[in-house]
Amino acid sequence: MATLIGERHRQAIWRDYLELTKPKVVVLMLITSLVGMFLATRAGVPWTVLVFGNLGIALCAGGAAAVNHVVDRRIDAVMARTHKRPLAEGRVSPAAALTFALVLAVLGQAILLAFTNPLTAWLTLASLLGYAVVYTGFLKRATPQNIVIGGLAGAAPPLLGWTAATGHVSAEPLLLVLIIFAWTPPHFWALAIHRKEEYAKADIPMLPVTHGEHYTKVHILLYTFALLAVSLMPYVIHMSGILYLVCALGLGARFLQWAVVLYRGTRPHAAINTFKYSIYYLFLLFIALLVDHYLLLNL
Repeated sequence: MATLIGERHRQAIWRDYLELTKPKVVVLMLITSLVGMFLATRAGVPWTVLVFGNLGIALCAGGAAAVNHVVDRRIDAVMARTHKRPLAEGRVSPAAALTFALVLAVLGQAILLAFTNPLTAWLTLASLLGYAVVYTGFLKRATPQNIVIGGLAGAAPPLLGWTAATGHVSAEPLLLVLIIFAWTPPHFWALAIHRKEEYAKADIPMLPVTHGEHYTKVHILLYTFALLAVSLMPYVIHMSGILYLVCALGLGARFLQWAVVLYRGTRPHAAINTFKYSIYYLFLLFIALLVDHYLLLNL
C-alpha cells in the first residue's frame, strides 16, 4: 500500500511539472513550426532538423510557459480557470519552477545550436524572452493592448521552423507570423470577455475590463476581418494554390460569423465558443496550407 501511494505521489509530481509547460499550447505551436519546416523546402526536411529542431523549440516554449506560471501565480490563485495550477496551489515552489524553466531553456538552446543553426537558436531565445519577460513580466499588467504587442512572441514558431530548415529568413515565413499575429487578438479577447470578472478581480487590464465588452467585440470583429484578408496573402503571392484559398475563405467566413454572433449578442456562450473555434481555425488553416503545398509539388 505504501508503495502504491508513493507511486501515485510521484505521478502527481510528474504531472505538475508537465502542466508547467502548457503542453496543449506547445502542441499547437509545434504544428505551426512543422508547417514552417515543410513549406521551406521542396526536398525533404532532414530528420535531425525535424526531430531535434522541434524538440528544441518545444523545450524553450515549455521553459517560457513555466516562467509564466511563476510570475502569474498570485493571479492564477484568484481565477477559476487557473486556481488549480501547480504554483497557485503550492504543489511546486517558485524556485523549483524557475530551475525547471532554466533547465528546459538551456537544453532547448543547446539542441537547436547542435542540430539546426545559430539563427534559429537566437530567434527562439528572443521569442522565449519576449513571452516570459516582456509580455508576462511587463505588458500583461501595463496595457490593455498587452496581447496585441506580446502576441508577436507567440507568432514566431512557423518562422522558427522555416529557419531551422533553411538557415535564413524570407518573406513567406514572415507572412505566416503575420497570420498568427492577426489571429491572436480575436482569439484571446474572446476568452477575456468570457473571463472578464476574473480578470477584473485579478486586476489585469484586459480590454473588456478597461474598455467594456462592446468595445472589445468591435475590435474582435475588426481583427477578424483583418485576419481574413491576411490569410489570403499566401495565395496572392503564389505561396499556395486554390485548395488553400478555398479553405482559407471557408474557415475565415466561419470565424467572421462567430465574431458577428459575438458582436450582436444573439447566442449564449458566444465568447467561449468563438475562442474554441479560433483554435480549430488556426490548426485547420495551417494543415490546409501544408496539404496544398504538397499538391502543388506533385502537379
